Amino acid sequence: MDLGLRGKVALVAAASKGLGRAVAEELAAEGAKLAICSRDAEAIESVGNEIAQRTGAEVLARAADVARTADVDAFVDAALSIFGRVDVLLTNSGGPPPGRFETLDRAAWQKATELTLFAPVEFARRLLPGMKERRWGRILNVTSITVKQPVDNLMLSNSLRAAVTGWARTLANEVGETGVTVNNLIPGYTRTDRVVELSQVIAKRDGITTEEAVARWEREIPLGRLGEPREFAALAAFIASERASYITGQSIAVDGGWIKSLL
Repeated sequence: MDLGLRGKVALVAAASKGLGRAVAEELAAEGAKLAICSRDAEAIESVGNEIAQRTGAEVLARAADVARTADVDAFVDAALSIFGRVDVLLTNSGGPPPGRFETLDRAAWQKATELTLFAPVEFARRLLPGMKERRWGRILNVTSITVKQPVDNLMLSNSLRAAVTGWARTLANEVGETGVTVNNLIPGYTRTDRVVELSQVIAKRDGITTEEAVARWEREIPLGRLGEPREFAALAAFIASERASYITGQSIAVDGGWIKSLL
């Protein structure tokens, strides 16, 4: 299937590892040009070189902390200077730390809000005008299964991912007539550093091994295993494509069936 992404320019945040890297690799394999960022300058430059060598894609790799508006602006400016436009935006970041309500002070809420909510808003603020002018654009936000079914001990993620969902759904209504789609991608328990971190927290809390913590999740998943980043990336590439032009305002899960709700 030709997804119509050849020659498109995609900006992928937090792309040095995990889901962001997998999406960047998938889009490059489909012929897209890439602007990718991460807080780790050495890591993102290495990933950029690997993707460029493997796929032949043109790749801009820059260090940027998406929780800092100045970094978002500098990264977007660099992408626009080199490529002239951005057609596909994938907002993504590391998840906010786990914790119950009583353990989280105002500073924790502020930091998590800047990372989880403000970052996608600022990226869209910068890139949406160009998409509307060209009457073609894709905005994809990586959220979490917590927006459908809250997870214990993830107060910040449960709250702020839901805020991103509400913002994106409203934005989809506002920009639909311009040819820009806005969708949220919901990863379930996927083999990433984030899931390793959560398994370590659970293991320490409950006095079990990390393997036992992972096994608990696997028993809750109808497919009986964790997901792989490439499986998530396949959905991202399709939603970013020309073929997905009639899909907007949706939150689509890649969770092995973990979410139990009907909708």
